[in-house]
Amino acid sequence: MPTTPPSKTATPARRVAATSPAGETARKAPGGRPTREAAAQLERRILAVAAELFAAQGYAATSMEQVAEICKAGKDTLYRRYASKAALFGALMDTFRGAIVEELNACMAEAGAPEQRLRRYARALLDINLRPQLVALNRVALGEALPAKGVQPTPGADDPFLRRLADMVTEAQAAGTLGGGDAAFIAEQLLYATSIKPLVATMLGETRFADPAAQQDYFDRAWDLFMRGAALG
Repeated sequence: MPTTPPSKTATPARRVAATSPAGETARKAPGGRPTREAAAQLERRILAVAAELFAAQGYAATSMEQVAEICKAGKDTLYRRYASKAALFGALMDTFRGAIVEELNACMAEAGAPEQRLRRYARALLDINLRPQLVALNRVALGEALPAKGVQPTPGADDPFLRRLADMVTEAQAAGTLGGGDAAFIAEQLLYATSIKPLVATMLGETRFADPAAQQDYFDRAWDLFMRGAALG
């Protein structure tokens, strides 16, 4: 999962190189080909290095050659996996998305009333969205990668987080906790109220949401306002 960006006292290259696993040639299968484990390890290292560099330097300043050099993977190896920087960045964001889905699934394994589950899911999304590296990568995605066609926006209907939120809204409606209405639209308003506003503010340089108490206070007020409106639907 996301980690904090590199400190100002160490370059991304030095930090990643110091913490990366052994090079891709460390373990070979018979015949000289990397083992499946070594290939998976290299894949994780490439994505970890790419995440560090994109978050710290931005999209334009990060090159495939730089990623390959720090990974000690070789440009040919990198390009066989990702045909372009856009493909690498897209794969990186997909990997984050998949990891977050798994984390949220684990978070929601605990039983509870529909309203409790909806609240717990929305609160977990706020925590995740405000992680420093994810904030940095979202900033890069919106500010650089999207205009450069390095990433494509995900339609709301295809967003796994919004779909899950809409399902929970439907469950709360069925239980009588929320009023009627378009569950997808209600879920979108909840997401914007509880997560997107703090994320955008943080991306723009505001620091108030770095304080956990401020996060909780904001969420509580946004949730109460949402419930007062949605319950009338």
